[in-house]
Amino acid sequence: MRDMIVSLMLSIATPALAAEPIALRDMGSFHVGGRLVEISGKPVKEVVFTPGGVPAKIDPNGTYQVEQMYVQYFLPANEKGAYPLLMWHGGGLTGATYETTPDGREGWLNYFLRRGWSVYNSDAVERGRAGWAQYPDIFKGEPVFLTTANPFERFRIGAGPNSYDPDPAKRKLMPGSQFPNEGYENFTKQNVPRWTTNDDATLAAYIAEIDRVCPCVILFHSQAGAFGFKAAQARPDKVKGLIAVEPAGVGDPAKVDVLKGIPSLLVYGDFIEQDSRWPKIRATGLAFADGIRAAGGTADVVDLPKAGIKGNSHMMMMDKNNAEVAALIQTWLEGKGLAKP
Repeated sequence: MRDMIVSLMLSIATPALAAEPIALRDMGSFHVGGRLVEISGKPVKEVVFTPGGVPAKIDPNGTYQVEQMYVQYFLPANEKGAYPLLMWHGGGLTGATYETTPDGREGWLNYFLRRGWSVYNSDAVERGRAGWAQYPDIFKGEPVFLTTANPFERFRIGAGPNSYDPDPAKRKLMPGSQFPNEGYENFTKQNVPRWTTNDDATLAAYIAEIDRVCPCVILFHSQAGAFGFKAAQARPDKVKGLIAVEPAGVGDPAKVDVLKGIPSLLVYGDFIEQDSRWPKIRATGLAFADGIRAAGGTADVVDLPKAGIKGNSHMMMMDKNNAEVAALIQTWLEGKGLAKP
C-alpha cells in the first residue's frame, strides 16, 4: 500500500461545500512507547464474558504491556510540508480533537492534509486507542471524569459558572462565541477519563514517537503544552518547529536555551481576561516565550483578537472559524520555510 494512491471523499455537513477528494499515498497506524509491568498477589477470579456463557478463570497476576501511545498517520500524495506534522491533544481528550468538528465540518487534520502535510495524529497514554492500565496498581490515583457542564464553562465557551444548560437555547455563550453550540453534545462524547499522575509516561511515549517519526513539526494543545516543549528540549535536533495552541504548561525554564534553534508559535484565543484561570496560564506561556527570545531563539505570540480573529474558545480547532485560525498557522509555517506555499 506504500505506493498506492488512495482517494478519500470526506463528507461534511453541507453538500454544497463538498471539497475535492484527499489523495493519499499511504495511511495507517501504530503504537509506540510503553513498558512491561509485573503484577502479583491478586486473587484469581471467575468471569462470565457473555451472558449465559461458560465462566472462565482469570488470573490477574502476570506481565502487562502498559503506557503505550496510539498514532494514526496520513501521508499525502503531493507532499508540501518540509517535515511531518505531529498533532498532540489536550487533557481528557483524544486525537478526535483534530478530526471532524462537533458540528460536522472538517477539522485541522484535513486542513493540513489538504495543504500537503504528512499528519501523525495520536491518542496519548491513557486515552482512547492507547488503552488503560490497572489503577492504582499501575496508573497511580484515580481518573478524573468531567460533567457535561465542565468543559462548557472551563474552556471559555460559556460565560463563566452556571452558563451551561442542557437546552442549547438556554446556554449563556461568550458574546460572539465561535464555538458551534449546536454540536456541544457531540464534543462531550469525545471526553475521556484523565489521570493527573501519568505525565512522565506520557512524555516518554511522545519522545518515542519523535524518535520513530521525526525530524518533524509539532502542533500541541492545552495539557500537551508541557509535553511539546519538554519533548523538544529532549530532542532538539529532531524538532524543527513548535506550534503551541493555548498551552496549559511549558517546558523547563532552566533549559530554555535548548529551544533557541527551533521556531515557536504560541496562539491564544478570546475571552482570556474574563476567565479566572487563563490570565495566569497565558502569563506563564508569555514568560516562557520571553525566555526563548532572551536565549536568542524565535518565539512568536499571536493573540487572535489582536489579529482581528475574534470569538475563539479554548477549543479553537473546533470553532466555526477553525479554518481561519489554521490559515494563520499555515502562513507562519510557510514564513519559517517549513512548508511550500
